[in-house]
Amino acid sequence: MSTHLAHGLGTDLVEPDWPPLTDAEVTDVVGPARVRWRSPRPLSAAAVVERDGRRLFVKRHHVSVRSLPGLAEEHAFLRHLRARGAPVVTVLDAVARGEWTYEVHSAGVGGDLYRDALSWSPFVSTAHARAAGAALARLHLAAEGFTAARRAPGPLIASFTVFAAPDPRAALAAYVGERPELARALARFPWREDTERLLLPLHERLAPHLAGLEPLWTHNDWHASNLLWGEDGAVSTVLDFGMCDRTTAVHDLATALERNTVQWLSPDRPVRERDAVALLRGYQAVRPLSAAESAALPALLPLVHAEFALSELDYFHGVTRSPDNARLAYEYYVGHAEWFTRPAGRRLVGLVAAEV
Repeated sequence: MSTHLAHGLGTDLVEPDWPPLTDAEVTDVVGPARVRWRSPRPLSAAAVVERDGRRLFVKRHHVSVRSLPGLAEEHAFLRHLRARGAPVVTVLDAVARGEWTYEVHSAGVGGDLYRDALSWSPFVSTAHARAAGAALARLHLAAEGFTAARRAPGPLIASFTVFAAPDPRAALAAYVGERPELARALARFPWREDTERLLLPLHERLAPHLAGLEPLWTHNDWHASNLLWGEDGAVSTVLDFGMCDRTTAVHDLATALERNTVQWLSPDRPVRERDAVALLRGYQAVRPLSAAESAALPALLPLVHAEFALSELDYFHGVTRSPDNARLAYEYYVGHAEWFTRPAGRRLVGLVAAEV
């Protein structure tokens, strides 16, 4: 058994799907270097490495997950943000070695206070929630003017196409049709019936507000452990743009609420309501929502996870070949939407509507 364990889809550490990065491997990519810390995140292999006294961040993907052209989509967005003054890492290199693709970044500035936290762990304080909201708003302002097309289809991308469409049935059929492994995975589940029963009624509530949402490239994985923190409690660096795509600002804000305020890994799924309020107020202090965005946000919140859940299902079926994780990804697609139809979920939607 490996001495390096990774986060699973529950609360336990598990054997990683991808072999950990080694000193020899990172030396081949960046020159003489040593691994100083390995990330426990499960969907790739990543590490902080030291070269000539300088710390770098190296991430390795299987080529079926991220090719060099796929990384170029992310890196172009990062370069735009950095040129606009956003606190993001510097892209240093992207290289291919056989079946692997590597990206090399600067290590970022600030304390990695949540580096061992699971993705759905809450903020340690409402002050952090407010700071994260303000940082997200600043990122959205910096993202303006980046007009690249949506990313090419691939696993582990948090897009917004199916439920942004006026005809989500046709858009979902097109989405699945572009992803043959996803189609094979869905064949195990009553996905058409579940989508009709749970997700399409949610889309009906969102549909009247879609036309007022402006396209914007967004982060799409805004949670505490993707942020570095300054001594003043502000966000000092934003990390991990692997799920970024052209969506809308309100999609990103809904993702931040869904990721950080519902404790999905707890059996009773408690909600950090004060964190939700703080995050929204921090955001709107920097970038007030438009009338269309304010109307769309509570309607989008129960749906914002859905396309990424399908993308995870594509990954777990087609790349890692894990039936158990594929089942959990499908439960994510259905179960999160279903939770929002229950009293606790409706209460959170109402709280968000009252704040915006």
